Amino acid sequence: MAEPGVETRTRSSVITARAAASFEPVGRSVAAARAFVRDTLQGWGHGDVVDDAVVLTSELVTNAVIHAGTAADVLCLRTEQGVRVEVADHYPEREVPLQGAGRPVAALDRENGRGLLLCSALASRWGVDYSPTSKNVWFQLNLPERPVGTRHAGPAVPTALLPVADERVRVAVLQVEPSGAITAWNDDAESLFGYAADQVVGKQLGDFAAWPHTPGTSTGLAEALLLSRWEGSYGLRGADGRVIPVYASHLRVRDTQGEPSTVCLLVRDDERAVLQTPARVTASAGGDSSGEGGSADPFEVFIGSPAPDDLDGLLQRTVERARDMLDGDAAFLLLATDDETELEVRASTGLPSARQRFARVPVEAGTSRYASARMPAVHEDLTAVPGAVPLLSGTGMRSVVTVPLKVEGRLTGSLGVAAEAPRRYANKEALRLQFAADRIALAVESARLGELERLRRGSLSFLVEASDLLAGTLDRDQTLALMAQMTVPTLATWCAVYTIADQSSDPYLSYVLHEDEERIDGLKELLSSIAPPEPVPTPGARVWNAPAEAAHRAALRASVQELGQEASAPLSSGIATTLHTATAVGGETVVLPLVARNRVIGMLTLGKPADDHFRQEILELAEDLSRRAALALDNARLYSERVSISQSLQRSLLPPGLPQIPGVEVDVIYRAAGEGNEVGGDFYDVFPIRDQAYGFAIGDVCGTGPEAAAVTGLARHALRLLAREGFGGPAVLERLNAAILDEGARSRFLTLLYGELWPQEDGSALLKVVCAGHPLPLRLRQDGTVEPAAEPQPLLGVMDDLELYEQMVVLDPGDVLLCVTDGVTERREGARMLGDDGLADVLRTCTGLTAGAVAARVLRAVERFAAEPASDDMAILTMRVPEPHHQ
Repeated sequence: MAEPGVETRTRSSVITARAAASFEPVGRSVAAARAFVRDTLQGWGHGDVVDDAVVLTSELVTNAVIHAGTAADVLCLRTEQGVRVEVADHYPEREVPLQGAGRPVAALDRENGRGLLLCSALASRWGVDYSPTSKNVWFQLNLPERPVGTRHAGPAVPTALLPVADERVRVAVLQVEPSGAITAWNDDAESLFGYAADQVVGKQLGDFAAWPHTPGTSTGLAEALLLSRWEGSYGLRGADGRVIPVYASHLRVRDTQGEPSTVCLLVRDDERAVLQTPARVTASAGGDSSGEGGSADPFEVFIGSPAPDDLDGLLQRTVERARDMLDGDAAFLLLATDDETELEVRASTGLPSARQRFARVPVEAGTSRYASARMPAVHEDLTAVPGAVPLLSGTGMRSVVTVPLKVEGRLTGSLGVAAEAPRRYANKEALRLQFAADRIALAVESARLGELERLRRGSLSFLVEASDLLAGTLDRDQTLALMAQMTVPTLATWCAVYTIADQSSDPYLSYVLHEDEERIDGLKELLSSIAPPEPVPTPGARVWNAPAEAAHRAALRASVQELGQEASAPLSSGIATTLHTATAVGGETVVLPLVARNRVIGMLTLGKPADDHFRQEILELAEDLSRRAALALDNARLYSERVSISQSLQRSLLPPGLPQIPGVEVDVIYRAAGEGNEVGGDFYDVFPIRDQAYGFAIGDVCGTGPEAAAVTGLARHALRLLAREGFGGPAVLERLNAAILDEGARSRFLTLLYGELWPQEDGSALLKVVCAGHPLPLRLRQDGTVEPAAEPQPLLGVMDDLELYEQMVVLDPGDVLLCVTDGVTERREGARMLGDDGLADVLRTCTGLTAGAVAARVLRAVERFAAEPASDDMAILTMRVPEPHHQ
């Protein structure tokens, strides 16, 4: 019997679209599955549920490919009610950990079982289906209802009450393809934004739109273009680089061939009445409350019905109604932070621009009654109390009334209305506004909590993907780039990353990114000209004013320089860059410390454009990201140091160069396997012993890492020392064997081919070789015959008493001696192995080639033997006696 909250069978529903994909049981499949679900749902136009679906899919696919260790099949279904996602694995005997009678609730910090807890918390419905070969966990997310298709008409009103607009109202008309490319651009669009049609047609609308990027709280531009209708505010970047606030109405249409596109109507934001759909006011709201439904809802009377279904729309409607109710020139609404210490500007109307959005002011600004946002306040003339309402500084407003929004005695916000004339408001207006605020406070708080929940879900999805990306690389430069690309434009307009090499070093500007690539160079130049922020380890974001102040000073100097130019002279590129940079960094800039392993290793700097501010939830998300990014950056640093040390140690174990041997060609190719972070055990050496006598060696120490490096260094240097003391080959290897065994537990066994070479006057070369457990050297004669040049003998580092002997080999003119490590002979492709016979076949094709050409051909044959990269180090040593006519 199924436990409460879990459905074990599906309900019939009409499926309107489906998409399926399978993922292998490897870690990277989790990220691939998330991307598949995100792309599918966005393609269907269901951006409202993307974040929840991505989080749930991530957990369920992780259960399948990581914990169950099987492939995962993901199926997305679109129905009339919503979206259904199914994740199937092939390990059905593993029961689903249901919660019920007699079962303890799973701990939230456990690795397993979280996916089903999340399903229970986030999904509209979910369940589990079993079959003999698979287990299928599914969840459904219902789509929010969207009011569409309502027609409206308004009554005739006096001229003085009509919305204010310019003498010539301009409505920009754009047409956008499903790909986001602009296909039509009318004359009004050119007048409003400064671009001619040929400058924008074919380019992406996203290149010009300043869309609010807040994870989980609103529809993105791509999703909005896929909806049948959309209406709201955003910004469009003009030809002068400034963002122009606009109000837009989007309608998705199809042409006679059935191809869809989106028609966008845009006006200036202060002329939104031209396009904005009016609120539908019920009959009861008009004043007659005697109908069957009883008295009108005071909230609907004030806001209008239907109320906006999103927080931003509700707040904007509130300030517009409050302004109209008190016949004001401007209105604003601020929401309190969770600790009720600050208020954050969330909506305004009638102010010069939306530049104050997300600006924060303290709740308690002084000791007087009027300095607290917890009480209603009336200021008859702001010129008498400068700075009493910082939000209105420089706006021309003279009188203002503000009232608190409270829910169950807790301050949740503040609503204000202002006028340009003094003494417009008194206690009577404060009471009217407070009455309205009391009617809407609960609805605003409910909408705020809903937005906060969506933001937290979006943040969870964002952090999951960010963690995946950061964990996927150990390259320092790539980590820096990822940090910046994840914050811009999702969290900020621009980003700069400072790094600190050690405690005695100053912060260094390592990476700069701006959402407009043309602003990056100017931003980098500006930040390089000022002192970096102080590396304070205190967690959390702190405001950094230096960039905005420096940009302001530079803009003033540029403006003075511009005034000195001829009126008809074009603006120089340097001055234009300075002014654009000042606009780009003129908003709020914050610094978050990058702390890893109790040390500040850098700072993450985030910035907004002129007069813009961060909202508190974004700063909290950025703080979470900075903690993950700091650890990833420090891991990359440690990895880079390890690679550098390993490569330096590896280079020290190989000879700096090869000696010139008269009458003998010598060439070596060495290839280290892997990413260079481990010291390999393969080595080679060619060195002079005494006049006309040379030693050569090629060997392989068991294992990798420091222990193998110690034995490698011991072997190479001991060979040179013992050979130059006059010991013969067997004596040299027997003493080296004793030295290796003396290392005790640190010893490693070693295969080694050692030989001594004497060039002869007749053009040949005499060699004496000892092969201690190593792949046998191969001799290629001039007639193409290949044969071993030595016999196998015991390897070193295993037995105490070794009795080795040397063998004499004469290389005639044209002969080649090939010596390799086992990385060559043991090259594999499935069950096949190159082996000694395969190597001999390759060598037979090398007749007449130089020593270097022989080594290159052998390496090429080894690399082509298998598709996968080599998993073992390889060393190839070739020696050839040239024919007489080559000398």
